[in-house]
Amino acid sequence: MCPVPPPGEPDVRPAATLASAGPGLPSRPRRLSRGRLGAACAAGCTALAALVVLAVVNRGSDGIQDTAAAGPAPVQPSLPWPAEGQTSVSVEGFGPRGDLGSRGGHRAVPLASVTKVMTAYVVLRDHPLDEHGTGPDITVDQQAADESVSGTESTARVDSGRRLSERKLLELMLIPSGNNVARLLARWDAGSEEAFVAKMNRAARELGMRNTAYVDASGIGPATTSTSADQLKLARQVMKDPAFRSVVAMPSTTVPGIPGEIRNTNTLLGENGVIGLKTGSSTPAGGNLMWAARATDRDGHERLVLGVVLHQRAGSSPQQGLEAAVETSRSLVEGVRAWVSANAPGKR
Repeated sequence: MCPVPPPGEPDVRPAATLASAGPGLPSRPRRLSRGRLGAACAAGCTALAALVVLAVVNRGSDGIQDTAAAGPAPVQPSLPWPAEGQTSVSVEGFGPRGDLGSRGGHRAVPLASVTKVMTAYVVLRDHPLDEHGTGPDITVDQQAADESVSGTESTARVDSGRRLSERKLLELMLIPSGNNVARLLARWDAGSEEAFVAKMNRAARELGMRNTAYVDASGIGPATTSTSADQLKLARQVMKDPAFRSVVAMPSTTVPGIPGEIRNTNTLLGENGVIGLKTGSSTPAGGNLMWAARATDRDGHERLVLGVVLHQRAGSSPQQGLEAAVETSRSLVEGVRAWVSANAPGKR
């Protein structure tokens, strides 16, 4: 409050507002009544309060948020996050509340065969398929045939000169995780694996995957690295493709001319609503798994849950790493589905 002088004391305005007593005479102060003084002080205090409010609001542009406008922060569920590696999880259709966060930092780690998700994304972007479309036939070259029996990496058996559809090759790349087929598709799409890898890295930049670097189409090289948060961005995008969704949901496939079924390396398929996505494992990478599952929210609407688990038991055998990634993902899927069933978008 502005102070009011006690009765009998003069009220002297600042020199700038003194009235002149006339030419050649010194200026003299003018007295204000207490009523006029109170009104002036009230106006001044109101203006000062307005300036303070404006200053507080303007601070929001400097990174300090107006909490009244922001509202309460979303409550995240308590999930069984793994004690090692990196993990990111989201529930589609829940808005900001559906981003359940990441754990494990942002250091890029080897992807192993999860790399093939980007390979499939680029191939399908360049050569789109309907959900059950087969696409053009592609001739298996001698390199892909020779690599299929090398015994030193994950491959799918293909014979030189045989023509297989685009969809069949996508199945052989994503279901048994054929490295040789990934390289074959890269050569078919771009003329060489090197040119195709350049496309992969451009696609990553377009998707905002800033901590990702691809050096090969299969993921066999440890220099192909990314983060769980980056790979979650890719999962969101690629799962919009109906052909991709239909392939990664297949529990098995076959190769023409070769007897027997080839089982999907993702052993979570069909369990707890899991409908995909892609495994990866190597000694440098440990066990990796990008997964997708269905979950029903409190209002009875089906939601897509996406998760990425990387770098589980790195340094162990590929099999041990993959088993750890599967078990970690199984617990996460169960935890997220329980949270979704008790919640709905915009509700607590």
